Amino acid sequence: MASDSTRDMTTGSPAGMIIRFMIPVFLGNIFQQFYNVADSIVAGQFIGVKALAAIGSTGSLMFFVTGWLNGLSSGFAILVSQWFGARQYDRMRHYVAMSVYLAAGFAILMTAVLMIANVPILRMMNFSDEIMPDVKAYMEIIYAGLIVTAAYNALASFLRALGDSRSPLYFLIISAAINVVLDIVFIVNFGMGVEGCAYATVIAQGISAVLCFIYILKKFPILHLKKEDFVISFGSFGRLLALGIPMGLQFSITAIGTIIVQGAVNVYGEVYMAGFSAAGKLQNILSAVFTAFGATIATYVGQNRGAGRMDRVKVGVKYTQIMILAWSVVVMIAMYFGGKYMTWLFVSPSETEVVDAAVTYFHTVFWCYPFLGSIFLYRNTLQGMGYGLVPMLGGVFELVARTVIVTIVAGKTSFAGVCLSDPAAWIAALIPLVPYYFYTMHKWEKKYGAKQLSDVSK
Repeated sequence: MASDSTRDMTTGSPAGMIIRFMIPVFLGNIFQQFYNVADSIVAGQFIGVKALAAIGSTGSLMFFVTGWLNGLSSGFAILVSQWFGARQYDRMRHYVAMSVYLAAGFAILMTAVLMIANVPILRMMNFSDEIMPDVKAYMEIIYAGLIVTAAYNALASFLRALGDSRSPLYFLIISAAINVVLDIVFIVNFGMGVEGCAYATVIAQGISAVLCFIYILKKFPILHLKKEDFVISFGSFGRLLALGIPMGLQFSITAIGTIIVQGAVNVYGEVYMAGFSAAGKLQNILSAVFTAFGATIATYVGQNRGAGRMDRVKVGVKYTQIMILAWSVVVMIAMYFGGKYMTWLFVSPSETEVVDAAVTYFHTVFWCYPFLGSIFLYRNTLQGMGYGLVPMLGGVFELVARTVIVTIVAGKTSFAGVCLSDPAAWIAALIPLVPYYFYTMHKWEKKYGAKQLSDVSK
């Protein structure tokens, strides 16, 4: 039997269900981002612009590392949600157990490899000798804590696959508050510098993982694993990796593109590094609604695909597209007119050059947020249906577009030229995603016939 804490998304109003599920996911995304944002705020306010540049400019690298783990867990959770939607709970638990093996294995391997490759990666990103020691120390601590990052991502993905988007949010709120307190204690009281921010992040993430695990033990008997669930099946590993690796690569390919852009920004000096970092943090906060819709539609589509309700998939995607476009307008207005003042969260208003750099970014990219939001919709819809290759191909298109723009303009034109790499990437990513979504839905309708949807949208 399913737990009372689960949410079956195969019945009821798609729009209302998507909104109710999305809001906790959105807030969770905000608090998950808050780890690095809090580090940047505390470092910028209490240590200075140099520390902000050091920590803030690691955002793309952090996204590369944690995005891979997040993508893997999200891919694994697709099969969990599909078997949950099919009400085959024994199979569901088996895939949960196999996912635990894979998530732990990848986290340990990544820690070992990234510790060795840390300095070469940072050199490739054009970090100056002045801030290199701070960046190196910060990332080493983050790498050492990847096992707790993987643990939280996996546990939260399992909960969301079963329709529970609220519990991971509550744990993130608690750990985010702890992170802020530890940031201040380590930096202000103990004088630990950027290392204190990194330790605070790892400890806080560890707490969120532990809380998530305890909650599953107490409230989710449907996820209580038995010895037989852990019997290794290489066939199951293969099916999980067939979804997890493309999703992980999709995140990582996107992150590689942002690393390339960060390397180009670094050429312009610490002022632009700090401004670009602050702008990116603010953009991530406001666009967290897009990522929340993406995570929501992946669970919604996964459950309905498992239940054979592709009619509900079509309706859910339509409503989500409308909501994403509406939020895009809000983000466009906020970034264009209010970005300057929001940048003051990270630096003093007297740092006018840093603020101006952030504003330049906002004014260059604001018009393209509808494209950014649509990426998460179509990419996660295809992933929820079990397609991994085309969403990954969207990431490849992103990478190519960013690389081309950076190659043409970096160091040859103004900072605004580098900023254009983001709109180019967002538009390029949709080139394979949108046509393939409509192709798959047309193929389904042709095979089974167009089903009346009036009962679905009530």
